[in-house]
Amino acid sequence: MKKLLALLLTALFATACNAKPKTEETPKPMTQNNKVLVVYFSRTGEQYSVGNIKEGNTAIVATKAAQQEKRANARPEVAGKVSNFDDYGTVFIGCPNWWGDLPMAVYTFMEQYDWSGKKVAPFVTHEGSGLSSIPSSIKKTTKADVLSGFSLYGHEAQNERESAKLKVDAWLKKLGF
Repeated sequence: MKKLLALLLTALFATACNAKPKTEETPKPMTQNNKVLVVYFSRTGEQYSVGNIKEGNTAIVATKAAQQEKRANARPEVAGKVSNFDDYGTVFIGCPNWWGDLPMAVYTFMEQYDWSGKKVAPFVTHEGSGLSSIPSSIKKTTKADVLSGFSLYGHEAQNERESAKLKVDAWLKKLGF
């Protein structure tokens, strides 16, 4: 479980626009009879196919599109569903911090399920904003018990993977994993 979460966190990105939320079902028990689900919103594929650039093409587009989605309170379509969502007691939700909040696609995901009795552990990549209002937004949307969240600079996730892994491990240990 620790290795899976560490891998997911270090593979996260700083921004994304056209990406679709992904789910990774992890049927390993957290404690007695509780399963853990890891859900994250991430960009896939090559990021810098045009060479060594400081701001990626998708980042430029995402900046505009994400702001527009947020102003419109949009709920983009999400690919896939977790058919056995009720089986999970703890859900890790990972995403980039977009203007102090969750990407709108993550709201779409959260609004599809009944979160009664669940615990949520948020993890966020950012470039200076930390967790911002993301834990409170998750609480407001899901009414779930929100655990202590984790934030990591996107550039650290990409370029300092061993340091990132140690930080993830410390967070997981703090949560009892």
